[in-house]
Amino acid sequence: MTSISQKETYNLLSQMIRINSENPMLVTGSQGEGELARFMGKYMENMGLEVSYQDLGNNRVNAIGVLKGSGGGKTIMLNGHLDTVGIEGMTIDPLEPTLKDGKVFGRGSQDMKGGVAAMVMAVKSLVDAGIKLNGDVIITCVADEEYGSIGTEEIVKEYTADGGIVTEPTDEQIVIAHKGFVWSKITVEGKAAHGSRYEDGVDAIVKMGKVLAGLDELENQILVKKQHPLLGRGSVHASMIQGGSELSVYPSFCQLELERRILPGENLETSQKEIAEILERISHNDPAFKASFETWFERVPLEVDPNEAIVKSISSSYQQMNQQTPQYQGVSFWTDAAILAQAGIPTVIFGPKGKGLHAAVEYVELSSVVNTAEVIARTIMDFCAVSD
Repeated sequence: MTSISQKETYNLLSQMIRINSENPMLVTGSQGEGELARFMGKYMENMGLEVSYQDLGNNRVNAIGVLKGSGGGKTIMLNGHLDTVGIEGMTIDPLEPTLKDGKVFGRGSQDMKGGVAAMVMAVKSLVDAGIKLNGDVIITCVADEEYGSIGTEEIVKEYTADGGIVTEPTDEQIVIAHKGFVWSKITVEGKAAHGSRYEDGVDAIVKMGKVLAGLDELENQILVKKQHPLLGRGSVHASMIQGGSELSVYPSFCQLELERRILPGENLETSQKEIAEILERISHNDPAFKASFETWFERVPLEVDPNEAIVKSISSSYQQMNQQTPQYQGVSFWTDAAILAQAGIPTVIFGPKGKGLHAAVEYVELSSVVNTAEVIARTIMDFCAVSD
C-alpha cells in the first residue's frame, strides 16, 4: 500500500504558494505560470518521471510528467491548473503559506494548488513504494484555466488517455457533471436626434428594454422548466450594457453582453436560437426595432457516464477510503474537465476541501489534500493495473 506524508505534502504545497502565478490575462503585469511550471517539472523529474514542457508564449508554460507503465494497461491523465486569480486585497499574506488549525492559507491554496499537490503526491507515493503499473500516468500541470484554458487546449493536441481526473476543489465529492456557458453580444440600432425632436429620434436604449424583457421571460418562464438531475436548470443574465452619448440626444445604439449557462444536451446553437427567437418576436411587433447579435465565446458542459471505467475506479477507491458509497455530484462552475472529455478522455472532478475561491481569505484543509491524494493513488492502481 501507499503512504501519503502530510509533512511532505505541506512542504510541496507551501513552495507552490510562495511562487506567484497570477494569470496575466487577469492581472496586468503579472509573471504568469512559467516559474511554477518549471518548479513542478523539476519536482516531477526528481520523482523519476519523464518531464516535458509546452511553451505557450509570454512565460505561459505547461509542465507534463509521465510515469511509464510496463504496457497493456489503461492510461490515466491527472490535470490541474497552476494559475491563480489576483492577490490584491487579500487580508492574509497571499504568498506566504500559513498553517493554522489544519488549514493552509494563501492564494491558490484551494484553487487549485492543493489539488495539484494532491495529484503529484499520489503519484510520488506509488514511486516511493516501488509499485509498478501496466498503464501510464500523465500529470498535466497547466496554465490559464482561470481565463482562456489555453493550457489544457494545448495538452489535448499532444496527449490522450483512457480516463482523467481534474483535481479542482470538490470537498472530496466525485463530480461527473457541470454546466457550460455561451457569451453573446446584442446591438440595438437607434437614430440620433436632438432630445426635443421625438419625431426624428429612435431611442436604442428603450428598444433594448424589450430585449431585456425577453431575456427575463426566457429565464423565468422557459429555462425553469428544463431541469438536470445533478445541475438543476440553466440560466441567462445580462452582464454589461452601454449606450447613448449625451443627455439631450436620442441614443443611436445600445449594446448588451450576456451569459447563458448551458446544461448537458444544450449547446451554442441552443443559445443562438433562443436569442434569435426573442429578436424576431420583437421585430414582428415593432417595425422600428433593428438589432443584431453575435456569439463570441463558448465552453461546453460536462457529463460523464457513471458506467465509465474512470468513474467506477474512483468510486471504488473512495468507498475503500471512506467506507461509504459515493453520491455523484454536479457543480455549476466550468472546468478544464470539459476540454478533456470533448477530446475523448472521460473525466471526473475530485479535489480537496477548503474555502475562499477568489476571495480575500483562501485556504485548503491539509488533511483533505492528503485524503484526496490517497483516493487518487488507489484509483491509479486500480485503473492502470498493478504489474505482477
